[in-house]
Amino acid sequence: MFEQAMARIAGRFSRVEPRATARAYLLGLLSRVERKNCWQLAEQAGLARPGPMQRLLRYARWDADSVRDDIRAYAVEHLGTGGGVLIVDETGFLKKGRASAGVQRQYTGTAGRIENSRVGVFLAYATSRGRTLIDRRLYLPEHSWCTDAERRQEAGISDEVQFQTKPRLAWEMIAATLDAGVEAPWVTGDEAYGQDPQLRAAVEARGTGYVMAVACSTRVRINHGRTPVRADTVADRLPATAWQRHSAGNGAKGPRHYDWAWIHIGTDEHRHLLIRRNRTTGELAFHLCWSPTTVTLAKLVRVAGIRWSVEECFQAAKSQVGLDHYQVRNWTAWHRHITLAMLALAFLTAVAADAAPQRPNGPHHPARNSEPVSLTVPEIRHLLTAVFGPSAVTAARLLHWSIWRRRHQATARQSHYQRRSANEPTG
Repeated sequence: MFEQAMARIAGRFSRVEPRATARAYLLGLLSRVERKNCWQLAEQAGLARPGPMQRLLRYARWDADSVRDDIRAYAVEHLGTGGGVLIVDETGFLKKGRASAGVQRQYTGTAGRIENSRVGVFLAYATSRGRTLIDRRLYLPEHSWCTDAERRQEAGISDEVQFQTKPRLAWEMIAATLDAGVEAPWVTGDEAYGQDPQLRAAVEARGTGYVMAVACSTRVRINHGRTPVRADTVADRLPATAWQRHSAGNGAKGPRHYDWAWIHIGTDEHRHLLIRRNRTTGELAFHLCWSPTTVTLAKLVRVAGIRWSVEECFQAAKSQVGLDHYQVRNWTAWHRHITLAMLALAFLTAVAADAAPQRPNGPHHPARNSEPVSLTVPEIRHLLTAVFGPSAVTAARLLHWSIWRRRHQATARQSHYQRRSANEPTG
C-alpha cells in the first residue's frame, strides 16, 4: 500500500534522484527516528550526508502544491463518504531567531502563550472512516514580513506572496477543495474563523453548510430578525425545556455528552445559533450555523463535535510523522516538508480506515470485550517500522555519522565565536 501511495506522486518528480529521495524521506517520517530532520532522516536512509534530503526540500524541481492535490484525492479515495466535513484550524511551530519565513512573536495555542513561532493554517477532511490533513498555508505576518523586501528575499518568499488574513487563507483551501469536486456538505472551525463574516458568507455562497464557533459577545437577531441581542443573553433567557442532551461524538473515554439548545436567528429558517452547555461546569460555547436545507439539532451537534478531530490530526502529525520536526527557514522548504508529512499521515490514516472492521452500528461502535480495538495510526506506524526499517546498523555507520555531526557542530561553533568576537568592543 505504501508503494501505491508513492506511485500516486511519482509523476510529480521529473528526475529519478529526487523521487528516490522523497521515498526515503517518507520512510524516515514513518520510522522511529527521534527527530525527523534532514540529518537524522539521511542517517536513517543510509546516506553519507544530509545533502540529498536538504536539496529535496530546497532546490530539487518538484511542485509541492501538486503533491498536495494528490494527497487530497488520496484521502477522499480512502476516507470519502457522503457526510464529509472540512475543518479549518491553525497550529504553531516554535522557532528561534528571526530568519525563518513567517516567524515572529505571536500567540500560538501550541505553547498557550505568545512565543517566537510560525503559524500554519490547515484544512482537515473528516468522515466516519477517519480524518487527515489535506491542505496547508504558512501565515505571513503583514508588518514584520510582507513589507520587508530584504527579509522576504533571504527567506525565499516570492513577490507573488502577499498578506492574507488567516480566514482568507482558510477560504482559499476550502474553495480549492470544493472546486476539486470533493463532496463535503459541511465546514466547521473555531472562533478565529467563525468570527469572520466574509468567510461565513463565502462558504454560504457555495451552498455549503457551516457550524462555526463564535464568541459569547457575538450579536444575533432573534424574533424573526427584529431584535439584536448578545449570544450569551439568548442562552440566559432560554427555558429549561429548550435544552436537549446529545453526544458530540465519541472521545477516548466514550460519548461526550452535553446539553444543547438552538434558536432560529435572522429571517432565514436555515440559520441558527447553536449553544453547548457543559453539564458539570455550566460552561457555554456558541456556534453560528447555516444549512442549505432543513436539518435537525442532532446533525448540527455532530458537525460541531467533529471540529475537535483536527486537534487529533495535529497531535498525530507532530508525534508520529514529524510535522514540526523540520529545521528549515526557507518558504519553499517549509511547504515541502509539511506536504510530505501530510502524505505520511494520510497514508497511515488510509491503512487504518481500510483495516477497520465494519461493525453493525458503524466503524465507531464499541468492540466486544473479546475483540481488540481497531488499528490506530500510532499502532500502524509501529508495525510498519518492522517492515520498512533498515537492517541492523553497523558500528562503522554509527561512527561515521557521529564524526560528521561533531565536525559540523565544530564548524558552526567556530563561526559563532568569530561573529561574536567581531562584535565585541575593543579598548
